[in-house]
Amino acid sequence: MRTVKAWAAPSATEPLTATTIERRGVGPNDVLIEIAYAGICHSDIHTARAEWGDVPYPIVVGHEIAGTVAEVGSEVTKHAVGDRVGVGCLVNSCGECDACRAGNEQYCPDAIGTYNATDRDGTITQGGYSTHVVVDADFALKIPEGLELDVAAPLMCAGVTTFAPLQRWGVGPGSTVAVVGMGGLGHMGVKIAAAMGAQVTVLSRSLDKADDSRELGASDHVSTKDEASMKALRGSFDVILNTVSANLPLDRYLALLKPRGAMVEIGIPSEPMSLRAGSVTGGRKILTGSMIGGIPETQEMLDFC
Repeated sequence: MRTVKAWAAPSATEPLTATTIERRGVGPNDVLIEIAYAGICHSDIHTARAEWGDVPYPIVVGHEIAGTVAEVGSEVTKHAVGDRVGVGCLVNSCGECDACRAGNEQYCPDAIGTYNATDRDGTITQGGYSTHVVVDADFALKIPEGLELDVAAPLMCAGVTTFAPLQRWGVGPGSTVAVVGMGGLGHMGVKIAAAMGAQVTVLSRSLDKADDSRELGASDHVSTKDEASMKALRGSFDVILNTVSANLPLDRYLALLKPRGAMVEIGIPSEPMSLRAGSVTGGRKILTGSMIGGIPETQEMLDFC
């Protein structure tokens, strides 16, 4: 066991406090990572506030981790001390189910989250708001040279969360993509879609971030309060990436898709949303969702970025 410094949420209503936590000893296939940066994901806030279910406080959140390997287990061959690595939303899975064998560890029934999950030894996993973490070596991703650690950290969740659906729905040169929202996920979606060669439009409640949108690669930024502009965009997009965690009038947004287009939910509202069946049957449109990515896809995303 190793005692390390951390910042923990002591309850759903109190601010984070400095503390210490115990990390397990480095096992044969483990790596000890000295954490340099940990991004702040909205999931951290949801969890710290117990908005997604019960939390065994105190809890250390953070699943956008970047740092360097400080120690490796006796059976580790893919990492060495000093390697630059990242850890995302998962720290282990069964390795044997169909999802794991396909490289989709995020769908494994026994996947273990980076925090607020029960680890193999029965303890509760604690996240990256700490100085060190111990994880299975297979869940530590190589950060390519040229990608600074502070830049790599938010890619470990927000990056793959936006990269995966854009890749799944074939975004590339000539594609038209709308990104709903210009927050943490939204700005990542704009950059990645633009880097894939797509023509990107940001849909936001106001024009306040229009300059930011264009600086990140969007060709247009439209206020969703502007009814005339929204009407003009009907039938325009191959893919709509919805990054916001608020309920939206789905029928209004599905109307913006081309026939056979896909609207992908990656924001997670706390309340159910409804739609008319005709909004998808007309044009064979698709309303779907996506959640992070598996280990191979996360590595592919890092290499792409």
